[in-house]
Amino acid sequence: MIPLKDKNPTRLVPFVNITIIVINVVVFAFEVSQGDALESFIRRFAVIPNDIVGALGGYGINIVPFRGLFTSMFLHAGWLHLGGNMLYLWVFGDNIEDKLGHLRYIFFYMICGLISSCLYIYVDPHSTVPTIGASGAISGVLGAYLLLFPKARVLTVIPIFIFLQFIELPALIVLGFWFVLQIFSGLASLGYQTAEAGAIAWWAHIGGFVAGLVLILPMRKFR
Repeated sequence: MIPLKDKNPTRLVPFVNITIIVINVVVFAFEVSQGDALESFIRRFAVIPNDIVGALGGYGINIVPFRGLFTSMFLHAGWLHLGGNMLYLWVFGDNIEDKLGHLRYIFFYMICGLISSCLYIYVDPHSTVPTIGASGAISGVLGAYLLLFPKARVLTVIPIFIFLQFIELPALIVLGFWFVLQIFSGLASLGYQTAEAGAIAWWAHIGGFVAGLVLILPMRKFR
């Protein structure tokens, strides 16, 4: 299922959500310009669980590995990775910003991203595979949307062999199906960590989604 748009009007202009999308696109363009230096650039600003765990267990203060907890949210592995993440953020993020307000939405987005990375590190602390992408933070947005707007209609495209089926579905089905897929994929990846599995980081998606479910109501309440 690929969401295209939702029927859920907003009151505020979602300029924070738009700004996040623009930043991601600009940063990706900078990534592409790195050429042969791209791999070292990614390793410098990605989440690498083994490096972070090593820094926690070592002596002295070494904050370098921890910067990836923030910078990795704005890096992507390719055009499809970027496009998929930004599409989900575009469709669902405006309504969450509308409910939280601009400033609170920034904190919500970043906190969900941090929690998602922390769960991924906990599940696979010895991984040396760089993990990048806004997926964890966006998963938090999806979790919040599911809780607040389960009946909102979402125009969705469903590929069936070589045909594309366009259908309106409730957000509960679209996002619920997405989350169940993350759960099964995450469980399947346990004990079988490869470069590909680490790069996808299913548990980061799960952590971000649950964080969004838990945080949205108290953050909205105290707006």
